[in-house]
Amino acid sequence: MELLEEIMNLHKGGKLETTLKTPILTKEDLSKVYTPGVAKVCQAIAQDDAQAYELTTKKNTVAVISDGTAVLGLGDIGPKAAMPVMEGKAALFKQFADVDAVPICLDTKDTEEIISVVKALAPTFGGINLEDISSPRCFEIEKRLREELDIPVFHDDQHGTAIVVLAGLLNALKVCDKNMKDVKIVVNGVGAAGISISKMLLQAGAVNLIGVDRQGAISRNIQYDLPHWSDFAQLTNPNLETGQLSDIIKGADVFIGVSAPNMLTVEDLQHMAKDPIVFAMANPTPEIDPRLAAPYVKVMATGRSDFPNQINNVLCFPGIFRGALDSEATDITDEMKLAAAEAISSVIDPADLNEKYIIPDAFDIRVVERIRKAVAEAALNSGVARKSLVPSIG
Repeated sequence: MELLEEIMNLHKGGKLETTLKTPILTKEDLSKVYTPGVAKVCQAIAQDDAQAYELTTKKNTVAVISDGTAVLGLGDIGPKAAMPVMEGKAALFKQFADVDAVPICLDTKDTEEIISVVKALAPTFGGINLEDISSPRCFEIEKRLREELDIPVFHDDQHGTAIVVLAGLLNALKVCDKNMKDVKIVVNGVGAAGISISKMLLQAGAVNLIGVDRQGAISRNIQYDLPHWSDFAQLTNPNLETGQLSDIIKGADVFIGVSAPNMLTVEDLQHMAKDPIVFAMANPTPEIDPRLAAPYVKVMATGRSDFPNQINNVLCFPGIFRGALDSEATDITDEMKLAAAEAISSVIDPADLNEKYIIPDAFDIRVVERIRKAVAEAALNSGVARKSLVPSIG
């Protein structure tokens, strides 16, 4: 009860405020930051709109946008109830990467309206972080905005999760002396996160990857009403395996869960390959209790902070936007996402890797800087960077 009261008090009035970079103390100050001096700045941008990056907050500001339809594990709770989460996201942007972020919760679920609103807001921002928008609308919204805007658009529920999963798995495979191209990977939960994770693992060299949902294994031999499942089926399950999770898990080296509590059993673990890797990321209750799984699993990761190897998006999104903003990128490409994952995994020295340490702590100060540099370089190599000079943070 005391903790609940402390949490509620912390949120009173919200978690954010606006501050001035330069105080306005005299009439001369006022004339410079506002009229008449500001007109000169407006004219400079009107003549060359690229100057907006140098002369406005656009250079360092991201919009955190949600419609409140898929908030944490709470589901569709609406835009007002989503605000504390979006404020929290903005706070993390500032804390970890000195990125200014503005929470914007939209009172519409209409795909076209969301796209239209975000496009109208875009001139103010250097990037768009989409958050907690339900599947399958999130796919179309992100795709269209990426195509139609000239700033980075990143759906963190998809790609942030995928980047951190790949980072952890790269190190887990080293601990288990296994190779990405050789292992059998089962992804349980074929929603926004599961599909993005799968695509990223395939880009990183995975071959035998099978997605499983309530209907069983996703296969190209089955017709689906959902277009994103049909597309997913064409990329995965090369051996056309069929059945439920308990069937598909047999012989698997890696289980990645982005589904629901208690979906995995000890018997399932016993049927996996030697030295199995389990990422059980359903929150707050994982697909299997780590204490129950411990005797049967070589490397275990969850989304929780009270167990080792927390797969946490905060490891990714501050650094990836820091790198994208510093390079004035027009997009966040697959190459930039892979670079971010490799940068996170590289923070841990190979000599320090072990079963309970495959992913760095979110407060490790090396994480953001390493991602920033890797992402900015990948942006340049991908042809989406407006500038190659990458200044230091601060």
